[in-house]
Amino acid sequence: MSTDNTTQSAARTEAPEGVRLAAGDAEVIVRPDHGCRIAGLRVGGTELLRQGDHYGCFPMVPWCGRLDHGQFRSGVALGSGAHGGGELHQMPLNAAPHAIHGTGRNLRWRTARSSATEAVFTYELTDPAAPWPYPGRVTQLVELAEDGGSLTLTMGIETIDDSFPAQAGWHPWFRRNLGEGGEDVRLDFAPEWQEERGEDHLPTGRRIPPAPGPWDDCFGMPRGVDATLTWPGRLQLKITSRAEWVVVYDEQEAAVCVEPQTGPPNGLNTMPRLVTPIDPLEISMTWSWRSLSGETA
Repeated sequence: MSTDNTTQSAARTEAPEGVRLAAGDAEVIVRPDHGCRIAGLRVGGTELLRQGDHYGCFPMVPWCGRLDHGQFRSGVALGSGAHGGGELHQMPLNAAPHAIHGTGRNLRWRTARSSATEAVFTYELTDPAAPWPYPGRVTQLVELAEDGGSLTLTMGIETIDDSFPAQAGWHPWFRRNLGEGGEDVRLDFAPEWQEERGEDHLPTGRRIPPAPGPWDDCFGMPRGVDATLTWPGRLQLKITSRAEWVVVYDEQEAAVCVEPQTGPPNGLNTMPRLVTPIDPLEISMTWSWRSLSGETA
């Protein structure tokens, strides 16, 4: 992904509340100052994301979900899922007894470039506000289609020195109900398995048949994430990604979360993907939508 330093200020809008992209009847607000989250996605004047400081859609980087007691090692994983050797690193326990969702969402990112429909943001992994022990860079590209019919997010992690394990993904909070007397959203997806969740909320390492919700669970989709959110009579939104893992959280009354990611929770310990100087980590996700106005459920 390009990260040139040219800022096309005439072609975009950057207000104190963020960077605005717009096309067709869609508008996207990105907050680089607040974890580079998608703070708003309005389609046809309707906001699809839950609003608030902790919501919208934030990047999970350099790990996703819960990290067992906030610890991981730099060595490679053994077959049992435990690390064999390497330096032990401790992350802040922001969801005690675990660390959750990485540190990127807590930082101010830099706007590298932007236009009317596209923007690129970066942050350095050695940012003093983030305790990640390895130098490198994270880049997020936000692209709104010219017709306003889809949004693609791409995130990459690069190292400039030592290799290290990492994960990346997104945590969107979609509104369960869009208001105006409409029905609650319906989620349709067909995972091949569900990661059994232990009492500590971490995967046990055992794969089980997908169980009925409500969920705060990780699922395997080895052919890529493919999920559809339908607000009957209002809008249908399709989520696609080449990522093979997705966490679904629908235990909250106000929102439903569908989270593509490069590995399962605690994956830094159980399924580490190394970022090396010649092999960065990259993930992409597309949301595409269409109006259901006038259609019968």
